[in-house]
Amino acid sequence: MKTSIKAHIATTACFVMLLAVCSLAAVSAPNTPAVEPNRPAEATADAIAVTVNGVDIKESQIDAQLAPQLQKMATQLPPAFIEQYKKQLKQQVVEKMVIEELLDEKVKASKITVTDEEATERIKEMAAQQQPPLSMEDFKSLIEAYGKSFDEVKQQVKKGLGYQKLMEAQWAGKINVKEEDAKKYYSENKKEFEIPEQVRASHILITPDTSDPNADPNQTKAAAKAKAEELLKQIKDGADFAELAETNSKCPSSKQGGDLDFFGKGQMVPAFEEAAFALKTGEVSDVVETQFGYHIIKVTDRKDASVVPFEQAKDDIINMLTQTEQAKLAEEYVASLKAEAKIVYPPGKEPQVPADSAVKPTAEPQDKTKTE
Repeated sequence: MKTSIKAHIATTACFVMLLAVCSLAAVSAPNTPAVEPNRPAEATADAIAVTVNGVDIKESQIDAQLAPQLQKMATQLPPAFIEQYKKQLKQQVVEKMVIEELLDEKVKASKITVTDEEATERIKEMAAQQQPPLSMEDFKSLIEAYGKSFDEVKQQVKKGLGYQKLMEAQWAGKINVKEEDAKKYYSENKKEFEIPEQVRASHILITPDTSDPNADPNQTKAAAKAKAEELLKQIKDGADFAELAETNSKCPSSKQGGDLDFFGKGQMVPAFEEAAFALKTGEVSDVVETQFGYHIIKVTDRKDASVVPFEQAKDDIINMLTQTEQAKLAEEYVASLKAEAKIVYPPGKEPQVPADSAVKPTAEPQDKTKTE
């Protein structure tokens, strides 16, 4: 099945759980409050952004959630655009925190509990779903590398599981997706079940050494290319490709001997893709240059274009349609909580327009050779 179906399943599943379950975007930077220029930090910290059923949400709490996103944007976008987007982004964060407060109240009132064991099991599932799959230790290291502690993430996951349990009570008896529904979706969306030609490849990535800021970039590139060419010579002389990848490649796939699994056209950067699809099974490329560095590519398997039969796709389609219904009911439930709640904004801080969804699905980390 094309990855679009599985991606749809992932993004529609557990609408509410995504409010709290960690993702790489959610752990992208420490929670450092972002204080607006020319505004005293004390005043910002003390100011009330919104009151929900008597509970104050402070500006400092909003700033703490905004900071990682603004810091990330600062490296990618011009300052003028960031300032223009900041108000919209802030409104989304306020909306998200209002929803979380309402759900927290309901979780507490419903006496819902989540054990440490449940949270740990969910984290293991999250780690296994990464590409390539990660062990718990690797996942912990990744979290810490982004400035978060494992305990912080565990608490976020526990919160998300609490929301999920709350919503399961709302879904009970209201969703009944049948095989006929799946058949209808399959017949109306045939293209989603077409699998294009794929190759399975391993690679060794050699990147220029940028540790010395005074080094000549041309020389570092030349050195990286020379190393790649030396490794290619070793492979042609009979050296084991996987072993060389494990000890030399700068790609995360090195842990799997350079294996990138199957991929189709459009998933990798053009130069890499062109070289890979031109190889026969078992062949090794010359040194290939991309924006990431220098690659040596070995194709290990191929799959012809095909169409996933309905019987094979049925369960995934039923899951996707079920989770779409769950997301719809979750949104309706949240809307009902907001309608019943007493939500008070200080003068001048009322939402100007309906906020975009506070929950934005985040892409799983991709291999360095894949396109953005």
